[in-house]
Amino acid sequence: MLVIARAGAVSHVGKVRSNNQDSGFVGTHLFVVADGMGGHAGGDVASAIAVKHFAENDEQYSSTDDAEHAMTEMLLDANSLITGAVEEHSELRGMGTTVSALSLVGQSLVLAHIGDSRVYRFREGSLVQMTVDHTFVQRLVDAGRITPEEALTHPRRSVLMRVLGDVETRPDVDTEVFDIQDGDRWLLCSDGLSSYVDEAQIERTLARMDESSREISDDLVQLALDNGAPDNVTVVLLEIGTSALEPMKTRIVGSAANPLRYSANLQKRSNQIIPSILHPLRRPAPRPQDEEFVPFSDEALQELVAEDKRRKRVRQFSWLAASIVFLAAVAGAGLFAYNWTQQQYYVGENVGYVAIYQGVQQGIGPITLHELTETTDIKITSLPEYQQSQVDKTISAGDREAANEIVERLRDAIPD
Repeated sequence: MLVIARAGAVSHVGKVRSNNQDSGFVGTHLFVVADGMGGHAGGDVASAIAVKHFAENDEQYSSTDDAEHAMTEMLLDANSLITGAVEEHSELRGMGTTVSALSLVGQSLVLAHIGDSRVYRFREGSLVQMTVDHTFVQRLVDAGRITPEEALTHPRRSVLMRVLGDVETRPDVDTEVFDIQDGDRWLLCSDGLSSYVDEAQIERTLARMDESSREISDDLVQLALDNGAPDNVTVVLLEIGTSALEPMKTRIVGSAANPLRYSANLQKRSNQIIPSILHPLRRPAPRPQDEEFVPFSDEALQELVAEDKRRKRVRQFSWLAASIVFLAAVAGAGLFAYNWTQQQYYVGENVGYVAIYQGVQQGIGPITLHELTETTDIKITSLPEYQQSQVDKTISAGDREAANEIVERLRDAIPD
């Protein structure tokens, strides 16, 4: 008989926001992560409503069919509660939240999912994403219009096509049933983790089977912070085993764990009594890429696709114009331009070590505009993965002193 042997949950506000719009829950049978829509007033409220609703309905289901139906209804009920809160408090208009939830039923896990929070399964050394992001860029990837790599930097990567919120009365919800095996680790996370820690890093971290769920959860959140994550980061991790390794304790983290003081007076379903409780509202800090919701429809999708085509044409024209201006400037400036380039420095790689170059990385035809000035004793492989990526792409420095400072910062980043 397989059970949840251990479970961990961690939530962190991140490096930019002043409040946490994520919420997470570890229950007896239900496990949830919700990410409030950033940039909207009340994103923290929306995620708290959803997670509290699941926590209040943490129960065992007799079959996977019952679980799929009940979890879908819970998401729709949470959507109604959010809508009702907006009706009573107009300042919350536009708030929304993603939700990814798992329920243990017999020897299966039942998934309910909406938005771009994710569920991963780590089994026998391999990590697999079990959810599909409900985002505009994922639609482009599915249609073959862009690659998964291009989706990571696409300017509309934060456009959500499905969320819980006051925009749709009955949003579409994904549900699925998965088998479980002894030794599985199941990870639920907000995009504060998945957007800033690549899957190879997540896989290596989950492979440390001698560490507990809480320790691994802490490590994953720290990885996101080390990689500069500006967004809130929330992780819920489950370990599957044949017996419990520690007593299961319910836990709420993030926004939903804050002190509660407001109860919305909403209409209840006849078979449930679900108080919607909101914690004090706080103005969210801006971040580089706030989520945006666009209703999931063919018209909205076509409009976004057309906008994407226009943006690509403008970008291509801009690059062409910039190239012409650059070439004209090089041809007209001649020696002056060359002398300027030789006053620049950058940090890059040389035979596996961090190195300082004088000049700029670009060249003019067969003419190189840089030369190696120093190869340090810092091995590229000794650096954390994020810093390795920076050095591989090269780090610009205005002068030699700035380059030396960059090298020292890289040296300080080497793990003890």
